[in-house]
Amino acid sequence: MTLEDFGWSSFFEKNLKPDSTKIVGRVSSQHRELYRVLTDRGELVVKVSGRLRNAAASVAELPAVGDWVTVLMRDTDRATIQTVLPRRSYLSRRAAGNRAEEQIIAANVDTVFIVTSLDADFSLRRIERYLLVAHNSGVRPVVILSKSDVAEGADGKRVECETVAQGTPIHVISSVTGDGVEAVKDYLGRGQTVAFVGSSGVGKSTLVNALFGDEIQKTNPVREGDNKGRHTTTYRRLILLPGGALLLDTPGMREVQLWADEGTLDAAFADIATAAEGCRFRDCKHLQEPDCAVRDHIDAGRLASFHAQQKELAHLHRQTDTQAAQAQKQRTKAIHKRMRNYDKRD
Repeated sequence: MTLEDFGWSSFFEKNLKPDSTKIVGRVSSQHRELYRVLTDRGELVVKVSGRLRNAAASVAELPAVGDWVTVLMRDTDRATIQTVLPRRSYLSRRAAGNRAEEQIIAANVDTVFIVTSLDADFSLRRIERYLLVAHNSGVRPVVILSKSDVAEGADGKRVECETVAQGTPIHVISSVTGDGVEAVKDYLGRGQTVAFVGSSGVGKSTLVNALFGDEIQKTNPVREGDNKGRHTTTYRRLILLPGGALLLDTPGMREVQLWADEGTLDAAFADIATAAEGCRFRDCKHLQEPDCAVRDHIDAGRLASFHAQQKELAHLHRQTDTQAAQAQKQRTKAIHKRMRNYDKRD
């Protein structure tokens, strides 16, 4: 296997500093502090070096699945990740917890499959949030509506989805019967990386198996009564397909906390930005203002979703600004303390 088989390109080549003591590889999975890294010498199991961990300003700067890294072999049994190469793209969300911190879902992705089933899991609002994540990352989104063999009203739900997809490709499929799966394979060129996101139980693992041509991912039935899925994928994993594409499967996410800027919001809700050109006031908030073209032309549910995400991102930015100010204050205090100690020695 060569690095090109794992998605290596000229982008990463020009960002790599020549060093004969290090091996280049791509992170294929992470299990707590251990990482599996694909290299042209085989698969390595490694840890992050202490220097890299200490230098990271946030969790987002540590290796994530899909990252290209350099590895130092200390002996036959020990190897450590020394650097993370600049990312060409990445999917991220706000990490769980009270602190506003970015979490990388998948790195160096070409296409993201937003998978949602046509049964009780179907939610336009959740699709909107995933599309915002994709727009923020610069990754090409594709919406996959799965389980067409068991769900009713597939055509109507596809039409509903088109109202929020804003030109994003939509594919209705059944991984069980194979309907629509061939069209999905058009995105799987050699060296292309496709990430899967969606809730538990929507059929991500079943689709991975269908695209691979074998049962490589465990699958579980959804829970009776509420159609909620059981987690079958418990960690992120990069899978090399026989045709040369790479699939990055992720655990199911019932909720997606946003990490983006307000400019991305306008891109994800381009129909609202277009309709706003007809508003009477240039700074119209589309709430109670008179002659608001947005309220006249945009579905009330979609507009409410826009306002909710706008409010969420504004809160995120206030929180990150506060954290940055507090961190700067701590750094300034530490500098002044060192200066005082230095003056005392004199």
